[in-house]
Amino acid sequence: MVLAIAAAAGAVTLVVELSAVRLLAPWFGASTRVWTNVIAAILAALSLGYLLGARWSTSAAPMRFVALVLGAGGCLAAWLPGLSPVVAGWFIPQGVRLEQAASLATFGSLACALILFAPPAICLGAVSPLAGEQLARVLGLSSGQASGRVLCVSTLGSLVGSFLATHAMVPMLGLTRTFLWCGASLWLLALAALWSSRGYVSPAGWPSVASKVVSGLFAVLALGAGLVSRWRAPQPQAPNIVLEELQSAYQFVRVVEDHSIEPAWRLVQVNEGLDSFQSVWSPTPGLLGQGLYYDYFALPAWLETRPGRWRVLVLGLGGGTAFGVLSNASPENVELDLWGVELDPAMVEVGQRWMELDKYTRSGQVLAGEDARSALRRLPLDFDLIVLDAYAHQVEIPAHLMTKEFLDELESHLRPGGWCLVNAGGFGADDPVVRAVRATLCAAFEQDSVALRVPRSRNWIVGARRNTPWPDPMRADGDVARALLGPLHAPGSVVRGGPSSCGAGDVLTDDKSDMELRQMASLAAAQARDV
Repeated sequence: MVLAIAAAAGAVTLVVELSAVRLLAPWFGASTRVWTNVIAAILAALSLGYLLGARWSTSAAPMRFVALVLGAGGCLAAWLPGLSPVVAGWFIPQGVRLEQAASLATFGSLACALILFAPPAICLGAVSPLAGEQLARVLGLSSGQASGRVLCVSTLGSLVGSFLATHAMVPMLGLTRTFLWCGASLWLLALAALWSSRGYVSPAGWPSVASKVVSGLFAVLALGAGLVSRWRAPQPQAPNIVLEELQSAYQFVRVVEDHSIEPAWRLVQVNEGLDSFQSVWSPTPGLLGQGLYYDYFALPAWLETRPGRWRVLVLGLGGGTAFGVLSNASPENVELDLWGVELDPAMVEVGQRWMELDKYTRSGQVLAGEDARSALRRLPLDFDLIVLDAYAHQVEIPAHLMTKEFLDELESHLRPGGWCLVNAGGFGADDPVVRAVRATLCAAFEQDSVALRVPRSRNWIVGARRNTPWPDPMRADGDVARALLGPLHAPGSVVRGGPSSCGAGDVLTDDKSDMELRQMASLAAAQARDV
């Protein structure tokens, strides 16, 4: 019984730990910094729990203490979804922009993790030394033998919990039910520990003590369940209407109908980007306008003016906004064969339900649930255009998708003269992120790159061509091209340069990539300038 309780407690511990970041994601995102803060807070709390468990293990009835810490941990876990919006709101006020939220994420997520997750982690940490002491007493084992067995089954339980949290519980049950399950499981384990302790200690006084403990745990757990029932992610302001919310295997996803524009648009928002959107759908065909970078993905077909079939690949498809723009804003004599890769299958499903993605995927292929770099190796070698629009945590280009080695591989999948476009977030041509994208593209393609500043946004479209110089982007003809290029006449909106004009220190490689630090520096500089 002791080992079974230790194994189950280990499983619940990992479910709580892996679900904790998802609980905070609508406010702070799920970046490496947030993961680090949550894991650090939980590890520190577990360490304190180990010390407290070691101290309580000298008592006459260690299993009674096991029951108490498990029951308390279960109650605290059940409270988490109800308390998280309140605590997160202390550090991320309503209406904070995405750039501001990113700068607040480091301190805010650490503070929230300590307040929310440290108390249940302390309780769960105390289980192992208490269980080890009980096992040593019952079986007559040495402390090393007992603790080794407890750690073994607890770690195996944690292994099971890691798979349960990521692949089953969070995506299938949602966060609320996942934490309710954790709370109920720990409470049942507490009852099992109380029941098993009857055989190890004198039964005198058992009914009265047990009834008081169980009654108190039940009351607190019921209060926690009441708080959980009121949990909701930050809600959009009127006139936006929520059409769907879900927890995918990777992130919190919400579909919003924006009635500030008529006819209404649909926006897909993820994690902390609830003041912005990851994908957008407009009921009006053609360019989106509004300073949206997706429009510039249609520019190469207007610059090259080559009629016929174009095979296009979008890495980071999301809900399919790029497909819609390409289909509706390309020249009439261009026939598109659209391919896409998207890491999160839920985004593709949302695109099919709300953004007419199926309408644009009658030819080509969409690979859902695959990483862009690994999927690229299995794709054709004759694309006319490859768009890299993959982002993690709203503002971060994944480091492995912006290296010379990856762009070398990407170039090999283009036909001679084929185009590569990268969506880069930055606040000027000298922004550290924009510099790195330009320099790495130049190094991989051995051609000059062109960076176009998207008006009224923080986006730059950086491009290069295989074995072919980029033409003068201001000489394209056609209504769509003129609409795209008109705003680029502003000074500093077009930056062109060959490999020699890009700093060698800005070239990113698989061995050394500081993309995350560059993105933090970019946001910090923008925050200082109050961009």
